[in-house]
Amino acid sequence: MIPWQRLNQHLRRQQPKGKRQLLTSLRSFVSLFLVGITLSVAVASCSTGSSNNPAASPGASPGTSPGTTSNKGNVELTLVSFAVTKAAHEAIIPKFVEQWQKEKGQTVTFNQSYGGSGSQTRAVIDGLEADIVHLALAFDTTRIEKAGLIQPGWEKEVPSEGIVSKSVAAIVTREGNPKGIKTWEDLTKDGVKLITADPKTSGVARWNFLALWGSVIKTGGDDTKALDFTTKVYKNVPVLTKDAREATDVFFKQGQGDALINYENEIILAAQKGEKPTYTIPDVNISIDNPVAVVDKNVDKHGTREVAEAFVKFLYTPEAQREFAKAGFRPVDATVAAEPEFAQKYPSVSNLFTVQDLGGWGEIQKKFFDDGAVFDKIQGAVKQ
Repeated sequence: MIPWQRLNQHLRRQQPKGKRQLLTSLRSFVSLFLVGITLSVAVASCSTGSSNNPAASPGASPGTSPGTTSNKGNVELTLVSFAVTKAAHEAIIPKFVEQWQKEKGQTVTFNQSYGGSGSQTRAVIDGLEADIVHLALAFDTTRIEKAGLIQPGWEKEVPSEGIVSKSVAAIVTREGNPKGIKTWEDLTKDGVKLITADPKTSGVARWNFLALWGSVIKTGGDDTKALDFTTKVYKNVPVLTKDAREATDVFFKQGQGDALINYENEIILAAQKGEKPTYTIPDVNISIDNPVAVVDKNVDKHGTREVAEAFVKFLYTPEAQREFAKAGFRPVDATVAAEPEFAQKYPSVSNLFTVQDLGGWGEIQKKFFDDGAVFDKIQGAVKQ
């Protein structure tokens, strides 16, 4: 019923009690009517604003199209990474959260998962809904791509072919280096016990293996010599840990082994935590390149593409690259790498090779790490 009809009806119901009573009644009705209009407008204005309902999908509000992020409320990102990046990300994430809050007025929270790169890759493929993956090797990212979760061409979306952190392989020894271990060849000596991770579960361990194999190939040897050499090294490995962090703990906390092969960054981090590692960076070494990628299928499902892509880009900024460098990673940003603090911290390697020198990850995986490939044959020989 429209307002004038309601007013007419009200007046007809009034009994003739005089003009003063009629006027009083009329004023009363009009006052109530105006109050009703005011309340209706207030309720309507409250109901048309954006929702901060925590039960809503993370990063998306009603009406938000897939792949975009609401300008209001909170958003959650899930970062899945390999074990040794934890310290770096825990320093970088608060900086990004602060910047995003200032620029977008939106609070970002991170769910973080760390573990062996191979295990993390399988978890994502099996249903761990990562928005971003930062893995130990491009092969693992490619596996997620082949599972249909990442669109092809991910490495072209950001600088450095998707590589966001770098390292090299280091040999750590006991204080004073009582076994005189200085080169890869020294790891084959009788009586030397080496600690390293399992290439079947750890991306770091694959880099370790390739550093050993490549040290022969890059100095004039062939596959036969490389196979003989790496078999001798792995015969000196009493236990294969599941990831690089566990290998470090076995060596430092449990006191096992005479030498440890690990990322240079992991050794630097151990020193920052109070350990006093003695280590060497072999002159023949491999560039350990760690890629980052947005998991397309998941960010579109969660409505977090905008903030996920922004975080990945932030990882390449000088501010973030310095945090990687402080945590032991060699910066991919040349300007940061040239800063005196880091140029001194990370000396150049005279004979540095890459996975491309060994055929690329497709060939490497098939040749060395598939079931029944070279590493399995080495393990079979070791157990005899």
